Amino acid sequence: MRSQLRPALILLGLLTLVTGVFYPLAITAVAQVVFPDKADGSLIERDGQVVGSELIGQSFDDPRYFWGRLSATGPAAYNAAASSGSNYGPLNPALTDMVQARIDALRAADPGNIDPIPVDLVTASGSGLDPHISPSAAYYQIPRVARERDLDETVVRNLVDDHIEDRQFGILGERRVNVLKLNLALDELEP
Repeated sequence: MRSQLRPALILLGLLTLVTGVFYPLAITAVAQVVFPDKADGSLIERDGQVVGSELIGQSFDDPRYFWGRLSATGPAAYNAAASSGSNYGPLNPALTDMVQARIDALRAADPGNIDPIPVDLVTASGSGLDPHISPSAAYYQIPRVARERDLDETVVRNLVDDHIEDRQFGILGERRVNVLKLNLALDELEP
């Protein structure tokens, strides 16, 4: 038994150092050199203060701002430590209630808007932390945001157009709009 225990403990210690210390340090060093912004969390700063990450959604419920996707994280919305989807099926009454509540909130915030509501404004993403909405979800919100900020809709539409991100490498994913970046640019329009 002793003849097997010693090599096993030595191998455990060696593998712990290699896979638990040296490899993570090497990968972190490479990431810091190759793409330091992403390695540090893609943080967005304004006036020297970190206001968020371009990778994690944030809660916006003021009608003056564009609203993102619903968050399915708990116990608080957009909790990056609890990334998850709701796992509700399409026939689950809790999902139906959640979607209906969001539809009601969108209709109450902009009663004159009779356009169909894009699905990503009433459902959560798989992670519950999605920082993006579809261009159609951003376009749907333009009348409300323009009215609340006393801006011309064309100005707001041009801002949305400027913040549409293309598919990655032209083929992966869908076109999208980062809600935090769009809302920060919107704030810059005001004197």
